[in-house]
Amino acid sequence: MGRFSTLLWDLDGTLLDFLYSQRIAVQQCFTLFDREVTDEMISRYSQINDSYWKRLELGEVTKEELLVGRFRTLFEEYDVQGIDAAAFCEAYQEALGKVYCYIDDSLQICQELKGKVRQYVVTNGSIDTQINKMKISGLYDVMDGLFISDEIGTPKPQRGFFDYCLEHIEERDKGKILIVGDSLSSDIKGGVQAGIATCWFRSAGTENISGYQPDYEIRKLCEIFDVLELPAML
Repeated sequence: MGRFSTLLWDLDGTLLDFLYSQRIAVQQCFTLFDREVTDEMISRYSQINDSYWKRLELGEVTKEELLVGRFRTLFEEYDVQGIDAAAFCEAYQEALGKVYCYIDDSLQICQELKGKVRQYVVTNGSIDTQINKMKISGLYDVMDGLFISDEIGTPKPQRGFFDYCLEHIEERDKGKILIVGDSLSSDIKGGVQAGIATCWFRSAGTENISGYQPDYEIRKLCEIFDVLELPAML
């Protein structure tokens, strides 16, 4: 028996490489709308997108404002004419759900943990996009459940999101639950506020200036076996 019985996995940036999927989806959509896109524009979109998600976490914008607003902002900055931001966003969400890339053999790690701990995905992504991406990646069949902010009605890190998750998982002892994620402002902050243990999946070059201190820190996903006090078979 390991240290924890239940894992709450973040999806994008933890199990799956969101930046890879984002780049491919943006490129495909600009091609679809018969426009050229540069690496600089894709990089800038990533920054704009991040800023909108941070504002969502703080309750400064709604999910609807985020989805279309990020593209309106991009189009305004680069003077992109003749593209409806809402139509572009719809095409982007569809494209985003059709491409994925594992981080650190994440599927194999989750498969190895299946039956040893209960595993759930907790995500702020859009419903259809996240479900489709999980199904084609194989992660959907490995998980014991999936919690998406759009279905719950409130995003990470807000308390309502975590209250809902904790009410709908089998484990009643908060001391046996661990959230693993790359976002200090979403996953770690949310876990701390919910009173559960937190594990920060720290990517290269990142520093913790959030004011929230995770209980554990890993640089590679395979290190989760040490945190769980379980033998790794990989």
